[in-house]
Amino acid sequence: MSLLLKDRVYTMESPTAKRGVYPLHGFKLGLYRLPIKLDDPAEIKSIIEGLKKTFIMDTFADRIFATYTWTEENTPDAESNEYQKVDLSITVEIVTGEVVDILYQIFPIEKFGDPQWVTDYRKKADYYAKMIIDTILRNTILADKMTESLVKNEKIEHDAAIQRLEELTPLAKIIPNAKPTPKPEIIDTSSITSTQLVEVRDGAKPGPIDIEYKSNMPSTIPYTVSSNKNIIKTWGRQGTDNGVMGVWGEFVSVDFDICIADGACIEACPVDVYEWFDSPGNPASEKKPLMAREPDCIFCLACEGVCPPQAIKIFQRKS
Repeated sequence: MSLLLKDRVYTMESPTAKRGVYPLHGFKLGLYRLPIKLDDPAEIKSIIEGLKKTFIMDTFADRIFATYTWTEENTPDAESNEYQKVDLSITVEIVTGEVVDILYQIFPIEKFGDPQWVTDYRKKADYYAKMIIDTILRNTILADKMTESLVKNEKIEHDAAIQRLEELTPLAKIIPNAKPTPKPEIIDTSSITSTQLVEVRDGAKPGPIDIEYKSNMPSTIPYTVSSNKNIIKTWGRQGTDNGVMGVWGEFVSVDFDICIADGACIEACPVDVYEWFDSPGNPASEKKPLMAREPDCIFCLACEGVCPPQAIKIFQRKS
């Protein structure tokens, strides 16, 4: 792993790194910057699912955490009066986005209960951290992204790129079936009425919009805008009778079951993202502000701020 993109690998004792600020508390930090993109929730979930039997996996915001634990003993004789043992760990952090940062921090041994008898702790922690990174890059969707990057940047064939990745990740543990297909489930509910799936409300659903809707709602059939052919992604939409419309829009996101169609967002938007859209049968309102020109959003948040029931969430689109 120490050879991985060697011109992009940094070991530093600095309070800052190239992405954001990482507090180091004066101890060693290893930072690997990979020229690949990782921001699809389905791909992120596939990494977590694929590695959770090997490492302790966790996630928060745009970061994935993989922790490896091991036990040190001061003597092989567990019956000895002098016997001591301590459980140690090292965590690798994957920062997702337009590029991927993989970093790890080696804390002082005192963090684990002052086991001064442990030898070569930092060397072992550094080795295990690189083993985690190699395993991630060899076994997950990042392997595909890395080979694609090598093909593009080094102008080599796909088979050669795979061999190159294997050479760059010598510490990897091979995990069978660790790369589940990272495809979101698209549910076709066109033949199912909303009353079969959930009770339809008499009025608007209370806000605010669930900003984790992409994780908490199933991805459903997209809607194509007739005027400009833009495709609006949807989550939680049920049937075609508008009884339960769910959340529409990937970046300009509106929960149409909360929306009461007061029109404030249409008036507030400086770039005319929205236009009226008929939604007969929806308990909250008979029309909706459709994000027909969603790609034109300039992330001013004007519509989000003026929406009375807080049905709107704007996400800054990554270029």
